Amino acid sequence: MSNLLLVTILLGFVSFGYVYGRKYALAAGKKGGDIHKLHSRPAYHGMLIALWCGLPTLLILFVWQLIEPSIITSMIISSLPDTFSSLTPGPRGLILNDIRNLAQGLHFGSTVDPELLHASDYYLQLQQTGKNIKSASVIVIGIAALLVGFRHFSPGLRARNHVERIVRYFLICCSLIAIFTTIGIILSVLFEAIRFFQKIPLSEFLFGLTWSPQTSIRADQVAASGEFGAIPVFAGTMLISAIAMAVATPIGLLSAIYLSEYASKRMRAVAKPLIEILAGVPTVVYGFFAALVVAPFIRDAGASIGLQVSSESALAAGLIMGIMIIPFIMSISDDVINAVPQSLRDGSYGLGATKSETVKNVIIPAALPGIVGGILLAVSRAIGETMIVVMAAGLSANLTANPLQAVTTVTVQIVTLLVGDQEFDSAKTLAAFALGLLLFIVTLILNILALYIVRTYREEYE
Repeated sequence: MSNLLLVTILLGFVSFGYVYGRKYALAAGKKGGDIHKLHSRPAYHGMLIALWCGLPTLLILFVWQLIEPSIITSMIISSLPDTFSSLTPGPRGLILNDIRNLAQGLHFGSTVDPELLHASDYYLQLQQTGKNIKSASVIVIGIAALLVGFRHFSPGLRARNHVERIVRYFLICCSLIAIFTTIGIILSVLFEAIRFFQKIPLSEFLFGLTWSPQTSIRADQVAASGEFGAIPVFAGTMLISAIAMAVATPIGLLSAIYLSEYASKRMRAVAKPLIEILAGVPTVVYGFFAALVVAPFIRDAGASIGLQVSSESALAAGLIMGIMIIPFIMSISDDVINAVPQSLRDGSYGLGATKSETVKNVIIPAALPGIVGGILLAVSRAIGETMIVVMAAGLSANLTANPLQAVTTVTVQIVTLLVGDQEFDSAKTLAAFALGLLLFIVTLILNILALYIVRTYREEYE
């Protein structure tokens, strides 16, 4: 029985438990003469039986899917000759992969080892046996759970309390999964970054002025010792982000002010969705537009007035990145401005202030914490952008403040260092994790600063 069919049967059990559990509760209430004697509403009784049936079966199905491959692999290994157990993990994995391919009919050679062919047949047999045991176990446990749920039903059963407790535990598990996933990401980056700093001094990484992560592959290779000064990379990141924010902040903020305070309802209903469409455009499309239209235009415009502009420049990437971030700032600022109490506006108008004076002296100061928090979050978005920089700003790690020159960013270098087959013991590859760790720290600081500003100054207007 396939997993899809098995899940469909389980959903049928759960639906049956809910429908008939609810009807069972209604019938019990009417039989007692007063449905209000039920401790919980009939829907909670049905939901409790559905959860009682669904949770154990889904848990068994999930655990079985996790442990089944390892069990089958260990049984296949035990059926092979003793010479197989003496192999190293690499060759052993290749043989197991050949057995799986044979079982799926993916062998393209002219001859097949009889032992491997026998092992593939045994593999198929174990898979089929496992499917049968899994299907039977899940169906039997599902039916047993339904029977137990109906047997323990009583009008005084605190079904609502049990359902809410189960939901609360489920929400706690979801939160823990998110937390542990974040911790796992941080630790995986941190451990690899520590390996990098064991090869390259931290002072050289943080204060070095040259970024050339080309390490030698052979012992006799020269001129490839590598230089890992991250300042040019972060300087390029800050330069492009500054250009992007110089474009996005005024346009996004002024757009939010207009839509919130000046635009008619019809204009707002049309303009806001059109602006927010920019947030749904893939970044690779922005990159194409920057590389094929904006960068050549800037180069030709600079040449017409005697400026030397690179074909790939920080200005081109920053301008397009700023356009991409406009909906982000506009949407957050618009929500914050609309959250300002109408009483503040009415009080300002009552004192004789004009609309522009009210916006400038009342609304913007009241909404400033949220606006600043949104801008800082937009900075984090700009720092983490990759595709636009790859296509419009280049890969050169130049330490320059000239926006007309080619630069690179942290995210671009991370992608460059990890592309292709790489050795994860070399400083060149491990440098990507060091850059990622430093970028994570910078964006984390920006996010904490944004939350601090919002939480600190919001109280003044409540």
